[in-house]
Amino acid sequence: MSWEGDNLLEVTDLAVTFASQEGRVQAVDGISFGIREGETVGLVGESGCGKSISALAILGLVRMMSNSTVTGKVEFMGRDLLALPEHEVRRVRGRDISMIFQDPVTSLNPVLSIERQTTEGMENHLGLSHSDAVKRAIELLEMVGIPKAAERIHDYPHQFSGGMRQRVMIAIALSCNPKLLLADEPTTALDVTIQAQILRLMKQLSRDYGSAIVLITHDLGVVAGMTERILVMYAGRIVESASAGELFAHPHHPYTVGLLRSVPRLDEPRKGSLQSIDGLPPDLAHLPDGCAFAARCELRTEQCRHERPPLAATTPGRLSACFHSDHLVGAPVA
Repeated sequence: MSWEGDNLLEVTDLAVTFASQEGRVQAVDGISFGIREGETVGLVGESGCGKSISALAILGLVRMMSNSTVTGKVEFMGRDLLALPEHEVRRVRGRDISMIFQDPVTSLNPVLSIERQTTEGMENHLGLSHSDAVKRAIELLEMVGIPKAAERIHDYPHQFSGGMRQRVMIAIALSCNPKLLLADEPTTALDVTIQAQILRLMKQLSRDYGSAIVLITHDLGVVAGMTERILVMYAGRIVESASAGELFAHPHHPYTVGLLRSVPRLDEPRKGSLQSIDGLPPDLAHLPDGCAFAARCELRTEQCRHERPPLAATTPGRLSACFHSDHLVGAPVA
């Protein structure tokens, strides 16, 4: 697939809803963003804010669910994936766009060997012979830290620990050198030494092949050292967008301030205990009319309760969805 353009991926007004017994659940609420070729972007927020569902919607996996509705545009290399038939999306999924899923226990097929699961994509998408695909699979398994990979490749998922299964998932995702890698909590089940190794491997992929990476995580420490730009999500919406350095130094949204205050820092140790964000995220089946963060926000006013703040520029290159961002511009995290 040939392509020339500004953004490798352009997401416009992406919305995902699910029908449930409680009514219509707004899991993703009209998010828009772009990703350039070779760029590494962090997508952060609390559990349930819509990060993983956004990635699954980009891959075209959410629309397979009978109770889901997906609207908006997901333009990858100039083509809207949401408008393509499933057989064409399959040519992109796994080859040009790959994903490291959060839970390897449910993502790996328990009745197929690791050999079968690591070689299938390379045979189908790259046209490799089975023997060549096996050689490449063994190399990948060794790269992600699987000991005795040439022997372990014949095993089944239940013969691996949780961390080992996660490494297998990462190897599968990297096997076709994708142009875009969606990494959903890729290092959650790994110890810190392997975490660093995997993050270096993804960075190497980006450098060698110009691959763009979306790193989905709740760990702000990971995105701080890994990403160039960060998107902060809350209640299915993007509430702030900034370069990693600017966001950590001067957040422009109260929710981002709360996230940063709850994380321990070694460069500027804080006095006293860490601060938590009061309250709980809103029920996605009953979102408020105004700002979804208003009930937990120290800066809220009556306007916040009744009007939804748009995601707008605060300073050049920065976006925030808050009526009171001017109170935060230039102010460091306390």
